[in-house]
Amino acid sequence: MGFITQFFTWWNGQTLGTRLFTWRKGERVGVDDYGNVYYRERGGKRRWVIYHGLAEPSMVPPEWHGWLHHTVDTPPNEESYKPREWQRKHRPNMTGTTAAYRPDGSLLTPSERPKATGDYEAWRP
Repeated sequence: MGFITQFFTWWNGQTLGTRLFTWRKGERVGVDDYGNVYYRERGGKRRWVIYHGLAEPSMVPPEWHGWLHHTVDTPPNEESYKPREWQRKHRPNMTGTTAAYRPDGSLLTPSERPKATGDYEAWRP
């Protein structure tokens, strides 16, 4: 990654400031399946992630999310973590793409919005 990109953009991984802070105070904890690298502050409480590629927070797996937010103390690579049956695999955020969710009645959907059923009553002061 080029110096200019690191200096001015935060969405392409890490900025120059993050790189310096990580170098000075960071202790590498582990890497997930997507290539994201997780760090914690030496002797401190701070935890962070350096994303692989674009900074997409939904790319943090559930097990690492719990560790990042201090829900669990032990990183998932130091214990035998098994995902629960209700935990889903990552699905990227599709907002702004043709695959985005568009409910009936949306301007970008050819279908019409269903008629009102009359079960709603507007509030009046």
